[in-house]
Amino acid sequence: QVQVIESGGGFVQAGGSLKLSCAASGRTFSNRAMAWFRQAPGKEREFVAVIDRTGGITYYADSIKGRLTISRDNAENTVFLQMTNLKPEDTAVYYCALSPIVSRNPENYDYWGQGTQVTVSS
Repeated sequence: QVQVIESGGGFVQAGGSLKLSCAASGRTFSNRAMAWFRQAPGKEREFVAVIDRTGGITYYADSIKGRLTISRDNAENTVFLQMTNLKPEDTAVYYCALSPIVSRNPENYDYWGQGTQVTVSS
């Protein structure tokens, strides 16, 4: 069974930085694309960033491009999301997910974490 656990969320002022981590158990980690999604109160879950299994291909949502960086360490079964110059509109629960393909569609992801809250004050 695959477990996905996010950490690193918190409260930060606008312009600040946070680094989220996502640890996944199980042998499927290195064979899967990993992505971050987020969901703000009253809004749909939205794609943030995805990285392929080798770490060589990444895609980002236009709204966060240039401010967030996704990376992974297959030796540690961990994916990261470095967030800089955070804005109040980045406030959301951030979810980590695994997929057999590189995709922006949450329906293609079969393992999800419980999420970690990021709150950005103005």
